[in-house]
Amino acid sequence: MLRRLLAFALAFMMIFSVACAEETEEEELSDSQMEELLAEDAVSESDEDAAAADESSDKVYHEKNLSDFTMSSPALYTCKVTSNTILYAERNVKSKALVYCGSKNVTVEVLYVGANWTICRYDGAIGYVKRKRLLNVTPVDPVNTPPYGAQKSTYIATTATECHVRKSMDNSADSWVVLNPGTMLSIWQLQNGWAIVPYWRTYGYINMNELTDLIPVSETDNPARKDSPIAAYTSYYTMVQTDINKGRIINIRVACDRLTRVMQPGEILDFNAHVGPYRKALGYQPAWVLINGTSVPGYGGGTCQVSSTLYNALLQLPGIGILQRRPHGADGAKYLPHGVDAAVGNDKLNLRFRNNYDFPIRVEGHTSDDGALLMLIYRAD
Repeated sequence: MLRRLLAFALAFMMIFSVACAEETEEEELSDSQMEELLAEDAVSESDEDAAAADESSDKVYHEKNLSDFTMSSPALYTCKVTSNTILYAERNVKSKALVYCGSKNVTVEVLYVGANWTICRYDGAIGYVKRKRLLNVTPVDPVNTPPYGAQKSTYIATTATECHVRKSMDNSADSWVVLNPGTMLSIWQLQNGWAIVPYWRTYGYINMNELTDLIPVSETDNPARKDSPIAAYTSYYTMVQTDINKGRIINIRVACDRLTRVMQPGEILDFNAHVGPYRKALGYQPAWVLINGTSVPGYGGGTCQVSSTLYNALLQLPGIGILQRRPHGADGAKYLPHGVDAAVGNDKLNLRFRNNYDFPIRVEGHTSDDGALLMLIYRAD
């Protein structure tokens, strides 16, 4: 009996050792891969500010200004702010300081939320505050006000030809990214024959002549058309042709494939459990992984953009309960407006949500490996 137990224990130890060795081999990066990862730079705040379009132009979307609000304007949200927050006279940290919030314990009212800046009221003044300065944002009227950062799409469409996501509503303007024919994407608003889409922390513009198959996104949970999703959101990723970024593009596609599913009422999706583990054996490649605002190397880099894009679709649905979500550190993920990213990768960094509707939903991830990542949610009954 003792010999049998010893033999069993020895066999178990050998199997366990092999399994650990295989896992270590999968996760280890070569010296050349490590060098390439360390050679790439993360997007800096100056790059982010430089990417913003000139709002003085009549060919870009104009967010609301301070003149659109008064001291009696209703607040959408209340929040705390980071230490030493300033309300500015313009969307520029070099502009005039209107009021200074010396303590992070003060309560500030949020009147408007833009792509990168908010309009806030505090201590008798109304001014611009960067989104990354806001903490613990709470709706004043949670029944009628969507969660902070929610951005409801109005349509989905398919690119009919080579499609330019431009920096202004001008066919000669530079492009943020050029998409292939047949790529699905969501549209935030339509204006003067152009589709306006969120692009990183600013906006992109697509000539409607380059799109086809326009389908409305349902305004409620009861779609008027069978082909209408109840939520949709598109984020965009860079197409730099380095081996590391190519790996990231592959990871986004793998994660979309593993994510797509039908969820029954009461069912919970655990992103790490269902889309991971993020290993070479499942098709994941080495790429940047953003942890606490710092890019570090690891397998599965790019899956956080999938979870974050999904989170932005979920924010549009009152029947979805978010059980776990954390951002990528204080600055968040640069490919989305601040405050709406969802980091994944370990027990503390995960996106978990429950379908609280009394009907099943279908979650779909779409990408054509050309710079656009679309999340769709349909009623599945």
